[in-house]
Amino acid sequence: MTQQPRILSIAGTDPTGGAGIQADLKSIAASGGYGMSVVTALVAQNTRGVREVHTPPTDFLLAQLEAVFDDVEVDAVKVGMLGSAEITRAVADFLAAHPVEVVVIDPVMVATSGDRLLSEDAEDSLRQFVREHASVVTPNIPELAILADASPATTFDEALAQGTALAADFGVQVLVKGGHLDGPDAPNALVTPSGEVHVTRLPRLETTNTHGTGCSLSAALATRMLIDASPAAAAEHSVRWLHEAIAGGAALGVGHGHGPVDHMRPLRRLAAAADSTPWDTNPAPAAEPRPRIAAAGPHTNDLWQRAAARAWPDTLALGFISELRAGTLPARDFEFYLSQDAYYLSEYARALSLVAAKAPERATHEWWSAAATGATAEEAVLHRDWLAGRGLAEAAEAPSPVTLAYVSHLKAAAATGDYAVAAAAVLPCFWLYAEVGLHLADANQPDHPYGAWLSLYGGEDFVSEVTGAIELTEKALEAASPAQRDAAREAFMHSCFLEREFFDQAARLQS
Repeated sequence: MTQQPRILSIAGTDPTGGAGIQADLKSIAASGGYGMSVVTALVAQNTRGVREVHTPPTDFLLAQLEAVFDDVEVDAVKVGMLGSAEITRAVADFLAAHPVEVVVIDPVMVATSGDRLLSEDAEDSLRQFVREHASVVTPNIPELAILADASPATTFDEALAQGTALAADFGVQVLVKGGHLDGPDAPNALVTPSGEVHVTRLPRLETTNTHGTGCSLSAALATRMLIDASPAAAAEHSVRWLHEAIAGGAALGVGHGHGPVDHMRPLRRLAAAADSTPWDTNPAPAAEPRPRIAAAGPHTNDLWQRAAARAWPDTLALGFISELRAGTLPARDFEFYLSQDAYYLSEYARALSLVAAKAPERATHEWWSAAATGATAEEAVLHRDWLAGRGLAEAAEAPSPVTLAYVSHLKAAAATGDYAVAAAAVLPCFWLYAEVGLHLADANQPDHPYGAWLSLYGGEDFVSEVTGAIELTEKALEAASPAQRDAAREAFMHSCFLEREFFDQAARLQS
C-alpha cells in the first residue's frame, strides 16, 4: 500500500488491556496500521478470567459498523469474539454488503479451560462466515479441531494435516498455531487452499504471559497482509513480532494471572537502535560476566571488564544471537548478515594491514599481516561459498550504514592512532566475535542449519588466533603512555558497541 493501512477490529473488550479490541488496537499500531474498533460485547475480565459479559443489541453493533464504513475506507477487518449466531450473521451480512479486501477471523470458540464458548448454531454460523468471508482463519489447536470436525491434535504434524484439510475444504488460508502443543519449539504455519505450507519455528518461551496472544496475532496479521509482499511474509512477520512481545510480557508486571504480552517491545527495541545518544566509552568495570578466552594481563582485563558493563551482555542478549543459536533465525536475516560480513571482512583486512604497518617489531608486524590475509581467506571460504550455494551474489546487499560506520571507525583508528590504539580498536572483532562463537557452538549439532558458521567461529584455530591478538594488545598497552591507553580504551569500546550493532542490524530490516 502507498499509505498506512486502516484496520477495523470487530471484537469484545478487555478492561485490563491484554486481549480483545484493546489488544487488537495495540497490535495494529505496533504492526504499522491505523486501528479502529467495533464492540460486539462488553466483557468484565482480567488476567485471571472472565466475570461477566454484556452483549449490546445487534442494532447498536450495526450502528457502529455503519458509522465506520460511512466515513472511512476500511482496508482490512479482524474479527474476534462474536458470541452468538445472531451477531455472526449480522456481521457476515454487513461485510457481504461492504466487501473488504482482507478479512482475518480469529474464531473465539474455546475457553482456556477447554470449555466450548458457542452454541451449536453459533458454531455453524461461524463456519459459514469463515467459508464466505475469511482471507485467513487463525484457530488455536482446540478451535482447529472443531472447525475440522476432528479430535484436538497432539502433534504439530497432526495440526498441519487438519489445517491443510480445512484450507482445502473452506477455500481459506489457515494459520496453524502450535502454542498449545508440547515440545521445545512453538511452530506456526500458514497453509493455503492449494496445500502450500510456510512454517515459522521459534523456541518455546516458558512464561505465563499469554493473555490475548490469539487476538494480538490475528490483528497483527490483518495489518501485515496489506504491508508485506505475500501472506507468507505477513505471517512470518506477525509470528516473530508476537514472540518478542511474549518474551517481554513478564516485565510489564500487569495482573496476577496469565499476564498480557508487551505489544510495544519490538518498537522500543527499534527506537533504542536509532537513539543518537553517545555511547558510554568509560563505564565502571564489571567483574562479571567473565570471558571464556582469558585476558593476557591487567590492561586487557580492564578492557574486558568495561565491555562486560554493558556492550557484551547487550550483545549476548540480542534476538539475532539467540535465534542463530537455536537455529530458528530466518535464512533472509542470516544471508543479509553474511553479505554484510563479507564486505566488512574485506575492509577489516585493510585495517589489520594498517595495524601491521605500525607494529614496533618484525614478528609483531608479521602476525598482524598474517591476520589480515586470514580475514580475506575466511571471507572466501565461508561467505562466498554459502551465498553462492544459494544462488546469491557476494555483494547482493550494499554495505549498510552500520557496516560502513564500523569499518570507517576501524580504518580511522588504525590509520590515525598510535599502535596501541590501532590494536585495541581491532581487538573486539577477535575477542567478542570468538566469545559469541563459543556461546553459539555450545548449541551446535549435526543438523543445525547454521552449523558451518558455528563450527568456524567456535573452533580451536580461531580461538588460538584470538589469544594471540589479546596478548599483542596487552603488550602494546603495557608499552603505551597513560594518554595512549585512554585513547585505546575509547577505541576499543566504540568497536565493542559497533560489534553489537553489527550483529543486531539484521533484526532491523524492513519488510
